[in-house]
Amino acid sequence: MNIPFLSFSGMHDPLKTELSKVFEKVYDSHWYIMGNNLKEFEKNYSIYSKTKYSIGVANGLDALIISLKTLNIVTGDEVIVPSNTYIASWLSVSYTGAIPVPVEPIEATFNINPDLIESAITNKTKAIMPVHLFGQSCEMDKIMTIAKKHNLFVVEDNAQSQGARCNNKLTGSFGNINATSFYPGKNLGALGDAGAITTNSDDLYSKANVIRNYGSEKKYYNEVKGINSRLDELQAAILDVKLLHLNEWNSERVELAAKYNQVLSEIPELTLPLLSPNCTHVYHLYVIRTKERDALQAYLAKHGIGTLIHYPIPPHLQKAYSEMNFKEGHFPIAEKMANTSLSLPLYPGLKHSELEFVAGTIRSFFKK
Repeated sequence: MNIPFLSFSGMHDPLKTELSKVFEKVYDSHWYIMGNNLKEFEKNYSIYSKTKYSIGVANGLDALIISLKTLNIVTGDEVIVPSNTYIASWLSVSYTGAIPVPVEPIEATFNINPDLIESAITNKTKAIMPVHLFGQSCEMDKIMTIAKKHNLFVVEDNAQSQGARCNNKLTGSFGNINATSFYPGKNLGALGDAGAITTNSDDLYSKANVIRNYGSEKKYYNEVKGINSRLDELQAAILDVKLLHLNEWNSERVELAAKYNQVLSEIPELTLPLLSPNCTHVYHLYVIRTKERDALQAYLAKHGIGTLIHYPIPPHLQKAYSEMNFKEGHFPIAEKMANTSLSLPLYPGLKHSELEFVAGTIRSFFKK
């Protein structure tokens, strides 16, 4: 078999006719920025997210940056971030002039450890940025309690977990203001870069709306120094169609993950994904861990199975953050995850026979 790490066919092929009509509709409208398609998607994404507002922006990184800017996070402030996230979470903090303060994850779940957050808080701390990594909700009730106790803002990075829940409340609806990405490979993906912000605050909604549009609420009148980050009409219209299928696709991901758990559970050399209490997982990624990661990845590739490593170098060891003088050993759990994690194929449309082939190949590797 030839099994790619990711295929869009299962999602896109059934929607091709409908999405083609959407393209024609937007094309013929002659209105491509800040129009009715964006307004409709923002309304529908708010309904889906159980938030008062959503704001379409150009990408997930911009969504994080704008969210922090609405909270007046500035140079010298500190924002608590996970040590093992994708670098975009850290970059958003840096672009405000603030300092990312890493906190280690719970090893079993990959998500930031709430029990370690308070020890990282200083008089410069302004916000906590939980990242719902790989599709699993962080322990948001604990994080929100800590934030309230210390009078801190919360900005959720919800880029990988649209539809996940903590105590039956959706991710992206806990924080003061929250960011998500619609990069094509996400559970809800555009056909290009795209992102959104969610909030229940009238004030933060107004600020984010202005910041994303050059700092302007009324054309040619600029209240603040904003940026150009607007979700275009075509991507908004496409996302609005795909949003109707998100729960169905998430359910398929959960079913496939359960099958992986079943067929891989008896391999002692593997550590499989584990759920936190009262949290759900929508499996943007299905990530296993093993000390034999590199050899296993090469073996799977030899047998036509695509995999990826999320992520091979943690942010604190990236050259981009060399000025922070972190060394190997500073965040050992993040480093352990970087050295042992491997993401297996999982996407709507993946056949059970293909999944069985992946699992059988993994079993074959460890028997050798």
